[in-house]
Amino acid sequence: MSATTHENPYLKKKLARQRRNAVIQHGVIIFFLLSILLPLSWVLLLSVKSLPDSMRGSLWPRRFDFSHYGYVFDKIGTLPTNFFNSIYVTGATVLITTFCAVLAGYALVHLKPRGGAFIVAMFLSSLYFPTRVVSVISIYEIQDYFELINSTSGLILPYITLNLAISVLIMRSIFQLVPHEMIDAARIDGAGPWRTLWVVGLPLAKNGLVVVIIVNFVTAWGEYLLATTLTNDQAVRTMPVVLAAAQGGMGQWAWPRIAAVYVLVVLPGIIAFTFAQRLFFKGLMDGALKT
Repeated sequence: MSATTHENPYLKKKLARQRRNAVIQHGVIIFFLLSILLPLSWVLLLSVKSLPDSMRGSLWPRRFDFSHYGYVFDKIGTLPTNFFNSIYVTGATVLITTFCAVLAGYALVHLKPRGGAFIVAMFLSSLYFPTRVVSVISIYEIQDYFELINSTSGLILPYITLNLAISVLIMRSIFQLVPHEMIDAARIDGAGPWRTLWVVGLPLAKNGLVVVIIVNFVTAWGEYLLATTLTNDQAVRTMPVVLAAAQGGMGQWAWPRIAAVYVLVVLPGIIAFTFAQRLFFKGLMDGALKT
């Protein structure tokens, strides 16, 4: 085979091009991987450096100091409450948005409601606008009308509204991969819409379900603009607002202590994605982001 390749200049050029493309692809992957891992590693190491070590500029700490995490909990008395607020708001947003997205996605594909194409077009068009920026005043007025300003629970409804469009489109794309013959067979066997969705639709759409959960989790957990606009008291705010306040100078903050707050904010998302990454990428490959 090597002799054939050596004698055929076309095959030789093709193999060289394939090797070059493989090197470029791996180089791009390594570049983006390092651009994500290096800052995270730097912040993690910074959070366990002693204060003198943090001034030297070396990457690896000479002495590990975990007291910064205790300092953070000591100086921010509401931190456990803020952490619970983030869990509560994010969990409620994920559950309600995912539930609504599953129902809407299934209905748009297999129940074929009147005006379904118009509904999909409206969802798609909403993705082209910076909704959080252009609608923040309207959201504030609505929240004020319902007396939800400065309320942790008041963050849930805006988060659901802003995440619903992309979630519905993801589930719609996933349910398009479910064969209509299986849905029709379940109906012939006497299954109603709810049983058909639960027994046939959801098991085949579980990968897309994970994609929706991860997307909503990341969006709700890291949301800052609405959280700081719709809340005033420290005790009702979520972790991203606390992180921004620490960077703004709450007390005697040094870089290792700010890094400790940052680690506490991003760690739950990293852990959740670590356990769900296989299903997440499988959902993407199955066409979860097909529009």
